[in-house]
Amino acid sequence: MSLLDYDFMQRALIAALLTGLAAPAVGTYLVQRRLALMGDGIGHVALTGVAVGLLTGWAPVWTSVVVAVAGALAIETVRAHGRASADVALAMLFYGGIAGGVLLTGLAGSTAATLNTYLFGSITTVSAADLWVVAILAVVVVVLAVGLAPQLFAVCQDEEFAKVNGLPVRLYSALIAVMAAVTVTVAMRTVGLLLVSALMVVPVATAQQLTRGFRTTFTLALILGVVPSLSGVVFSYYVNVAPGAGIVVLALAGFVVAWPLGTVVRRWRQRRRPPAPADDPRVTGVHVPTEVHPHQHDEQCGHPAVEHDDHTDYLHDGHLHAAHGRHYDEH
Repeated sequence: MSLLDYDFMQRALIAALLTGLAAPAVGTYLVQRRLALMGDGIGHVALTGVAVGLLTGWAPVWTSVVVAVAGALAIETVRAHGRASADVALAMLFYGGIAGGVLLTGLAGSTAATLNTYLFGSITTVSAADLWVVAILAVVVVVLAVGLAPQLFAVCQDEEFAKVNGLPVRLYSALIAVMAAVTVTVAMRTVGLLLVSALMVVPVATAQQLTRGFRTTFTLALILGVVPSLSGVVFSYYVNVAPGAGIVVLALAGFVVAWPLGTVVRRWRQRRRPPAPADDPRVTGVHVPTEVHPHQHDEQCGHPAVEHDDHTDYLHDGHLHAAHGRHYDEH
């Protein structure tokens, strides 16, 4: 019989598809903000939410959403106000979340086997009701991540510059945190709370090896999230291994392949680029800061892109333009 002949496998594949879209969509912004481990911290807090559900008899998915959102907003508040560094705040989420989850699970009289379902995922046990919850939450996350992409990217790239342009930075920062929390709860039945961060980060890191610019990285990351998610479920069906582990291993395998390939692609681009004339700003290196810049540069703007260390400059009106801190640099 084909795996599609089983209802539970059909639900598992749909859940994997939705998770593979939502996780990299949010992960792109987390990586941009250098908060790649935030998914791990929220995952540990969500474990406390699962335990609350087991203790009270409520649906664990909804209690985990509430607790994860509260934890994500707490760490965003700490980060924004500078009371503690981001890594310290994440550490507190790690330790407090896992301790609270284990403690409340014991009080609820549940066993470690119950926790394992959420820690490592159990996608083949997803019910029709679970699938509806996953679908609703995942669609909301993806729609927000795509529809608000310009604003969210601006906030992640440079908060000060976004404030100057009138964006409500705190609101969008809180929205990213909430989206991350919701994504963690969406993925806890697919890859598990301990592995969800990998699905949020690895596809993005893989896409960055092959692309330049936010839009292409975002799009490729979604593709690289869906492919291992679906393949991991199929692989687990035929090989009889844990689906969550299979999904993450396949995603990591994609990065291993993309890393040397990305090096080759970058060298090929450099060879195709014509040599710069003697008076070109790429040669003279003259640096002029400017507070106001009317043109928004990206890979679609039509100006030649020039790779410069960890960012990309754009050749425009005889200068190389790039957003640095609170101003644009002209080289």
